[in-house]
Amino acid sequence: MDKRVYLLTIVSFVVGMVELIIGGILDLVAVDLNVSVGQAGLLITIFSLVFAVSSPILLFLTAKLERKNLTLFTLFIFLLSNILAVFSPVYSVLFLSRIISAASASLLIVLCVTMASKIVEPKYRGRAIGIVNMGVSGSLVLGIPFGLMLGNAFGWRAPFILISILTLFSIAGVYFFMQKITPGQVTISLSDQIHTLKNSKVLYAHATTFFVLAGHTTLYAYLTPFVKDTMGLDGIWVSIVYLVFGVAAVSGGAIGGTFSDQFGSKPTILTVISLFILAILAIPFTTLSIPFFFIILVFWGVMSWAITPPIQSYLIESSPNNSDIMISLNNSSLHLGVAVGSFVGSIVVDNIGIENNAFIGGIIVFFGLITAILSIRVPATS
Repeated sequence: MDKRVYLLTIVSFVVGMVELIIGGILDLVAVDLNVSVGQAGLLITIFSLVFAVSSPILLFLTAKLERKNLTLFTLFIFLLSNILAVFSPVYSVLFLSRIISAASASLLIVLCVTMASKIVEPKYRGRAIGIVNMGVSGSLVLGIPFGLMLGNAFGWRAPFILISILTLFSIAGVYFFMQKITPGQVTISLSDQIHTLKNSKVLYAHATTFFVLAGHTTLYAYLTPFVKDTMGLDGIWVSIVYLVFGVAAVSGGAIGGTFSDQFGSKPTILTVISLFILAILAIPFTTLSIPFFFIILVFWGVMSWAITPPIQSYLIESSPNNSDIMISLNNSSLHLGVAVGSFVGSIVVDNIGIENNAFIGGIIVFFGLITAILSIRVPATS
């Protein structure tokens, strides 16, 4: 397999890390910029919303541009947004920097995935997508601890300095090692992009991503209070839980891609979602045994990111001439799922108790299994 896939993985890791890197240092931002912690939290909310919405729009505007140069230009914009964050004198400037970084990051993630799928042989496509998604999942997992460590040691601006430096290396890597890649599609209007959702096969596939990530986030977003309240774990144990989950999640991207190549995207999707449901529903029953809890935690972590490569490979197979748009809309579905899952989880915590988040999450993921079956069964032209 082409070694440049790993370069794109590094780029996706650097870009993806900016989303949650501020999550552990919201209190530091609030104090320094004289805002409430709630207002500081909006820096994450606005990032997720802009990320979800901007991909289709930016892909339409850049559809005719050569992919390597587009990646370099977008990386430069991403770099400027993080430099702006470093020197933000007031909250509004930092808020603006988050909007710019989210928009550029949304396009960069899609470019990394689609370029990886194009520089490898078709038989390695699922694996390449899985490896690039390891960068994304790794960044989401490591973003909070990286930000917490650097922020507490050197101030909240330090994480953005790190991302800026890593972005410079990413620009150099793409410039020297990536070949020029022509766009694989003609310009498609925004209305036509939306019209792709009239294809039931495509619509149900995106809905699958939405439901799976929404169900996952219903519990994962509240994993810390869950293990504290139901297991009495605290301090270093919480860090261990996140570390174990993170390693499992990163591995899941590669596993999902490999299985997709070997067994096909369709059976992989159905198998992964089914196992995902079993894992998340089993979590509440493992809280009396720490070893058993960690076994199921690993299983849940692997399945949580093993679904993305086969879904994206399936979408590329379903509409190869619109691969960029398929990946973009799928990433939008993913981030909307995260937003909705976090919201649903908060309602569950406040009204019926943290111990029920896993059950509600499992029910939501079950809807994803239904939409996956529907997508596979309906004709492509329906």
